[in-house]
Amino acid sequence: MSQKITVPALGESVTEATVSKWLKSVGEEIDSDEPLVELETDKVNVEVPSPFKGVLEKIAVNEGETVEVGALLGSISAISSESAGEKKEKKYTPPIKKEKEISIYEEPVTEFKKSNKKKKSTTNGLQPLLLQEEEPKTEVPKQEAKKEEQKESILVLNDEYKKNIVQASETKRAVSPSARKLAQEKNINLAQVKGSGKHGLVLKGDLLDLMDSKPALNKRKITHGPEERIKMTRLRMTIAKRLKEAQDNAAMLTTFNEVDMFEIIQMRNNYGEEFKKKYSVKLGFMSFFVKSCIVALKNFPAVNAEIQNDEIVYKNYYNISFAVGTDRGLVVPVLRDSDEMSFADIEKSITSLGEKAREGKITIDDLQGGTFTITNGGIYGSMLSTPILNPPQSGVLGMHNIIERPVVKNGAIVIRPMMYLALSYDHRIIDGKEAVSFLKSIKDSLEEPKRLFSNV
Repeated sequence: MSQKITVPALGESVTEATVSKWLKSVGEEIDSDEPLVELETDKVNVEVPSPFKGVLEKIAVNEGETVEVGALLGSISAISSESAGEKKEKKYTPPIKKEKEISIYEEPVTEFKKSNKKKKSTTNGLQPLLLQEEEPKTEVPKQEAKKEEQKESILVLNDEYKKNIVQASETKRAVSPSARKLAQEKNINLAQVKGSGKHGLVLKGDLLDLMDSKPALNKRKITHGPEERIKMTRLRMTIAKRLKEAQDNAAMLTTFNEVDMFEIIQMRNNYGEEFKKKYSVKLGFMSFFVKSCIVALKNFPAVNAEIQNDEIVYKNYYNISFAVGTDRGLVVPVLRDSDEMSFADIEKSITSLGEKAREGKITIDDLQGGTFTITNGGIYGSMLSTPILNPPQSGVLGMHNIIERPVVKNGAIVIRPMMYLALSYDHRIIDGKEAVSFLKSIKDSLEEPKRLFSNV
């Protein structure tokens, strides 16, 4: 009589476990309630006890394999005097299964050794891989049995085959459920983890050891020491001075809004190739923002003004500055008379000035005379910021990265490419109402960009 051993219930929401270790081998006696196999889950490690005293008859699941609750682990046969006597007399026969299987024996059975005693070995010490076809358990005469054994196909595990097995195991790592869960939570690359379990099984303890390991030494610290002193460039000193002046001399506030970039993206997708063929330049986002800012500046002239002593100077020309990051620091070249430029003119000028800045060929004239600034931290991944004024200007617009988010449109939730906008302004000459309305005007122009072409 044999008793099946199955995976017990492991707790709420736990549906699978990994066989981490068999505590008994096939043929080994085991007492009632003695631990038989150890299972590992993402929540707990448990030992499955034997339901009664007997002999471990079969192991159905190897170490490192994952099984579901209720799955068959193996079977135990009861000990009796009759079965003990039969055990001494009967020769080993493969267990009967319903399907064909491929079995790898760690040690050849006695019957196999006898049948091949006179044959020369061609395996070079490797154990054979037997392709066994299951048949009903019947008594076979010894002579016929020897003939059947000679007909069996024997595949030798040569070097190429073993190499393929190694490559397959490296591609699909054996990972316990608890280790897999921890790796997902901590964003750990399992390819860099060496498993200490059976057959390289990655356990939770392996990840904890990795997380506890000390990081590599800082190469920069090794090369330059604990501190470095480098003299600031003239450009960096000028930038620092102007930014500090802006903080000290202006009453800066920042207001925010968000814009749906769907229509602009659609327009670029529909007309981008045609625009490039005609004007030899890409249709970017900056031309839309420059045009939107000009519309808003004309409606709210205080944002385009500056303070000189006790006077407010309103400017009826629109020189839009745009920030460009270079290896030497931030520079802000100027698009002069941008209200008189077409979309193509704006894109060409931005491209030309940007290249000059990055190549270090920018001139003082290229940086002077701006009336309003646009800065794009979104190209570096910034989601939200509070830009600093570029004195003596009174306003600066901050663009950020475009993120798909759920928004409500006409009573329905839809996914839209959204961007946060930030307007920093000098509260000494720009009131909050003007600042909010100015930013809202930019938002409206960007969300309905076709109207920007009316004055092209």
